[in-house]
Amino acid sequence: MANYREILRLYSLGTSQRSIAREVQSSRDTVADVIKAAEAAGIAWPLDDDVTNGDIQEILFPGKYVYASPYTVPDYQWIHTELAKKGVTLTLLWDEYCQKVRSTGGVPYMYTQFCEKYRRWARLTKATMRITHKPGDAMQVDWAGDPLYITDSVTGELTPVYIFVAVLPCSWYTYAEACDDMKMENWLLCHVHAYNYFGGVARLLIPDNCKTATTTNNRYETVLNKSYQEMAEHYGTAIVPTRVRKPDDKAAVEGSVRFVSTWITAALRDRKFFSIAEAKTAVQEKLKELNRRPFKKPRTGCRFSAYEQEEKAFMQPLPAHAYEPSVWLTPKVGYDYLVSDGLNKYSVPYDLIGEKVEVKLTKHIVEIFYKQTRVAAHIRLEKEQRDPVVKPEHMPAAHRKYLSYNAEEFTEWASTIGPKTAETVQFFLTSGKEVEQGFKACASLTKLGNRYGAECLEDACERVLRLTSAPTIRNISTLCKSSSDRKGEDKSSTSKTGGHGITRGAAYYRKGGQRHE
Repeated sequence: MANYREILRLYSLGTSQRSIAREVQSSRDTVADVIKAAEAAGIAWPLDDDVTNGDIQEILFPGKYVYASPYTVPDYQWIHTELAKKGVTLTLLWDEYCQKVRSTGGVPYMYTQFCEKYRRWARLTKATMRITHKPGDAMQVDWAGDPLYITDSVTGELTPVYIFVAVLPCSWYTYAEACDDMKMENWLLCHVHAYNYFGGVARLLIPDNCKTATTTNNRYETVLNKSYQEMAEHYGTAIVPTRVRKPDDKAAVEGSVRFVSTWITAALRDRKFFSIAEAKTAVQEKLKELNRRPFKKPRTGCRFSAYEQEEKAFMQPLPAHAYEPSVWLTPKVGYDYLVSDGLNKYSVPYDLIGEKVEVKLTKHIVEIFYKQTRVAAHIRLEKEQRDPVVKPEHMPAAHRKYLSYNAEEFTEWASTIGPKTAETVQFFLTSGKEVEQGFKACASLTKLGNRYGAECLEDACERVLRLTSAPTIRNISTLCKSSSDRKGEDKSSTSKTGGHGITRGAAYYRKGGQRHE
């Protein structure tokens, strides 16, 4: 058997094939065949110490030296391709391999040998990462520890710019983005941009335990941030946070963070940025270089080629519409049946006064939920507005009636009462700068009419107008009340005297009801 290890070692040192053949005591043709097969298989020095010449021979020349072993050599490339499929394991593939070999009269390897030989083949070829990570299986995310800085052009003050990092562990394909903060909106937007950059969605999403990802994560339960969970549901992925203080659970992104820190953050250390847009552009340029930077041997290619060849086909498709980041609040509805987005106020049904509701805020929409049922929705205002956004159907009947007031209705109503009432209404409507300023007085006048009657109200308005040219509701109300009291007294005296008068005088009752002549 040729000394494959020594051939590859000497070739890596730049030794000529003639010298290698003389050193290992093999023909130049053998050396040339070994080098050619190794380059085709992606095998290069250095090799692990436990990789033997027999292992290399099986990989470089499968089936050529049958006498070397009675066992049938597995098709490692087939195993590698099948193992990428969902639910496929080495146990299943070994079982299928055994059935196929025995059907042809061959001798299969035992399970442990089968697995060990595949792992050695995987370590020797560019398929290294497939051993622990399936393509399209997970996306790991984190914030890089080292920020960039934006320089204020006037004061020279430095403002940090944070780098979001997402990586696909199988191909190590990486996404990075510069952000002005690490708050929820940027956190969600970076995920959206990462999925768009990858052109697909991984089955799992693996963050650490930042507040934008989890609200509780202990040995008993994991409670995800509601906005984060909503985003994951939109993309059809499942969030599996790492264990607390267990960074090895997302070792790929930890390694990519260090890589980003070197080839993006450190590479841009001497550049001055005067806006977040400049920093974003520079990071994207360096990201392109990073993903096309060749792997170190023995793995060939780069992150981009590994993703295109091995992982892209296994990514889930993007949804029809990109996710719009949302923030959830849980306020208590006040007596004005309004909730706030921090800038403006929006109405909810008045019967929810005093109840806790959930408010979902997106860039364009405000949605209010009560017990997981949407009870209101509003278009979100971009700028602060003095008046709240109120829908009539959310108001009590009395408040809705107030909103329906207008000058025409008050004028028409007053004409049905009498000319003096109409004159009074016209005064209320015209005494202010705008007619709306008189609506309250006109509404109070209608209440007096309903309480005391049209005749009483007309009489009161006439009497007030004889005394002043500027009537007030207080004066009219006082006259209506006194008129009503006076009529009440008249009715009372009439009921006491009756139609028959007093039939017995005081003398009748003076002495026990006996009349004395």
